Amino acid sequence: MTNHPAVRPEIIEFYTRSDEAARLQTTATGALEFERTRELLRRHLPPPPARVLDVGGGPGTHARWLAADGYAVHVVDPVLKHVDQAAVVDGVTAEAGDARGLTAETDAYDVVLLLGPLYHLHERGDRLAALREAARVVRPGGLIAAAAISRYSPLLDYIATTSITEPSIQDGVRDTLAEGRYAGQRGFTVAYFQTSAELRAEVTEAGLAEPALYGIEGPGWVAVKAIEKYTGVNLMGTEMYEAALAAARLAEPHGALTDASAHVLAVTRTRPV
Repeated sequence: MTNHPAVRPEIIEFYTRSDEAARLQTTATGALEFERTRELLRRHLPPPPARVLDVGGGPGTHARWLAADGYAVHVVDPVLKHVDQAAVVDGVTAEAGDARGLTAETDAYDVVLLLGPLYHLHERGDRLAALREAARVVRPGGLIAAAAISRYSPLLDYIATTSITEPSIQDGVRDTLAEGRYAGQRGFTVAYFQTSAELRAEVTEAGLAEPALYGIEGPGWVAVKAIEKYTGVNLMGTEMYEAALAAARLAEPHGALTDASAHVLAVTRTRPV
């Protein structure tokens, strides 16, 4: 098996050397992203044993709980390390692949998840291709959930870590705010960050139904990250964590707060024929 040649090599290298399996389990902000994503998906998923295609599913972090809930889960990811990790999760199968060109047959799945691919595709045409492939392989009327990184998350993140005072960081943030492109200045790889309005527009342009949009972490993640940074205390399970979780839920109906999250989730369906 080889990595898909269209995937940028710096992205493959980043995820090969990083521990993506632990990312959502070791910090309060990661746990907040995981818990809220799972909560939102469970709200919309059809009952098990529906078939779920987890595109860009990494090491199987979400596939694990989906399989435990009784779903039949198949992971597609361009990073071979992730494929190997996901393949050993009970009830999960995995293969190497690219969101823009899936091997699955048309109408093969009840649900398609795109919880990572969109923010590693810089070009609008590539993101639309990934969304259209999801629409192709899900059954008519099937569920598609696609995540984006908020356009404003680097600004908020660098406030929490005080890096925003550095001129080079400010230059990078200006570029990201203006164009959405992130060059991997610190702690992450190259990526594309979207506004919720842009995500909505691309979902509908791909031929999918008008999506419901959710700010995953809500506005409280910045405070959680800042406190962890300055105290060195892991806030998982603390009152501050619970406050951020409550704030995310309260913020859901208010579209003006959606982009204050680090990640935005679009939940949509194919239009029944």
